Amino acid sequence: MEPVRIVLCSDNHGDRESISFIRKEYADFDYLIHCGDSEMMTEELDGFLCVQGNHDYSKHPDQQILTIGDHRIYICHGHMDFYRYFKYNPMIENAKKNHCDTVFFGHVHTYQDTVQQGIRLLNPGSLYHNRDATKPSYMLVTIDDEGIHAERRDYIKVKKEVKKKEPGWFAKWIKKLFEEDV
Repeated sequence: MEPVRIVLCSDNHGDRESISFIRKEYADFDYLIHCGDSEMMTEELDGFLCVQGNHDYSKHPDQQILTIGDHRIYICHGHMDFYRYFKYNPMIENAKKNHCDTVFFGHVHTYQDTVQQGIRLLNPGSLYHNRDATKPSYMLVTIDDEGIHAERRDYIKVKKEVKKKEPGWFAKWIKKLFEEDV
C-alpha cells in the first residue's frame, strides 16, 4: 500500500489564517480532515473532510467513517460522543459499533495519541488555543502497511506586520515646541 498522508486539525474557532496555512502548506496531502469547531462557512473549508462541532454554524455530518487500507477511522468532534473530558467510553463504543480501530476527534483542545480498549485515539489539539498551556497544534498522520503514524506539529500564528504610523499634527506641534526650547 502506498502511504496515505493526512493533516488532522480541529478547533480553529474562526481563525481563517490557520486554515489557509494548512491548505497551502499541505496541498499535496491525500486528506485534510477537520474535526469540528471551525466556526467557518462550508465553502471556506472546501477540500477538507469535516464533522460538526458544537460551535459550528455550517451543517456538517456529526461523524464520518473513513476506510484506508485495513483501517476504519471514526471521525467526530466529541461533544456528542463523550460527556466528560477524557472519559471516552461512549466514543470508543461508537467506534467499536462501526468496526473502527481508530478515532480522530477534537473538542478538548488537547493533543492526544493514546490507545484505550484497543482503539487508537488521535486528537490534534486546537489550532486556536490548547487548554494544557502548550502551543496551538495539529497532527500529521501517515497510514501505510506498517500502521498508523502520528506526529504533532505546533502551529505558530503569523504575526501581522504593524505599519508605523506617521505622527499626527498635534504630535508634530508638541515636538516642535520642545525643539525650540532647547
